[in-house]
Amino acid sequence: MTRLTTGMRTAAARVDAATPAHRDRAVDALRACAVLGVVLGHWLVTALVADGRTLRTASPLQHMPWLAPVSWAFQTLAVFFLVGGHVATRSYASARARGVPYRRWLHARLARLFGPVAAVLSLWTAVTLALLASDAEHATVRTLVKLALSPMWFLLVFAGLTAATPLVARLHPLWPLAVVLHVDVLRFGLGAPDGLGRLNLAAGWLVPYALGAAWTRGELAGRTSGWVLLGGGAAATAALVAWAGYPAAMVGVPGVGVSNLGPPTLAAVTFGLAQCGLALLLRDRLRRAMRRPVTWAAVALVNLSVMTVFLWHQTALMATTALALPAGPLPGLHTVPDGLGWVAARLPWLAVFALALVVCGAAFRTWERGGGGRRRKRSRVVRAHRPTTQDARHV
Repeated sequence: MTRLTTGMRTAAARVDAATPAHRDRAVDALRACAVLGVVLGHWLVTALVADGRTLRTASPLQHMPWLAPVSWAFQTLAVFFLVGGHVATRSYASARARGVPYRRWLHARLARLFGPVAAVLSLWTAVTLALLASDAEHATVRTLVKLALSPMWFLLVFAGLTAATPLVARLHPLWPLAVVLHVDVLRFGLGAPDGLGRLNLAAGWLVPYALGAAWTRGELAGRTSGWVLLGGGAAATAALVAWAGYPAAMVGVPGVGVSNLGPPTLAAVTFGLAQCGLALLLRDRLRRAMRRPVTWAAVALVNLSVMTVFLWHQTALMATTALALPAGPLPGLHTVPDGLGWVAARLPWLAVFALALVVCGAAFRTWERGGGGRRRKRSRVVRAHRPTTQDARHV
């Protein structure tokens, strides 16, 4: 054990020494926290209930709505878009200064974003065909495929915002926030068609993305802006939930008429503003924490595999659930999430999901750099020189 600990510390020290001194490690820490929050949130609130030969989705929030505050801790997409906007606008400004064409810059970033998608689509195409050929219940196949591909909506939105970075670079976040406000007034107040809410898929996530651009411009350097976002966002969210009828859960709940995420509502956006404010306030503390080599090495590892973790975490959950079916309905895995007993039984399964995710990551790691099996290049996280054009693809 001592030898293993010593080896880990030595490896961590090497990663720490190889990291460029100019790198803002707080950015990587926020990205890692955002992705891990989404993963843990899905693993905690997504249940696959065995009903005979059929698997159906359920959520503990259906049966225990008072657990809604759990979703507040794990719905961290706004922080991811905040960091994404900050990194993209900074990267684009650097590319322009070096004379790199927009098309070349965009291709580099989207290749990094969509490279791992091919592996997910290939595997699930094969799995779907195999399930249908084995006469599996169509409802089960539909449930599994929907869960496996659910992260794709995020990639499409993120890719669209990335492509619009030159336009977003000077955009004030209040403009997309105003769009979200008006869409919700039309939908919920004036009876406009629900399809209008699709505008919020772009506008809702453009708010934190534009905040990231403002961060790059130096407009969020002081702590005042963080406190304003945290306090104002929290107060607005509380008022919307308490008096405007918005759901308290910040994630989708099966069977509930209105979801704060499908598409993003005004409550989800104001909640995201509060999260962004907290993230900005934590920057200095995170920078100090990242000076510890072991902590930084763990964060760097998550960032090196961020797309693999995001794309495969639902597959890890479903693989564990399916492989354990022959053992019978297991508490916390196949049973209805209708009480605290299910929550207690679920927690140990998180370690199994994590192990399954490690297996997925090991199997499909080469796709993380968009290489589709080609030997990947070392990440700029641990490359000891200034970012280059090639580095622009590393989100």
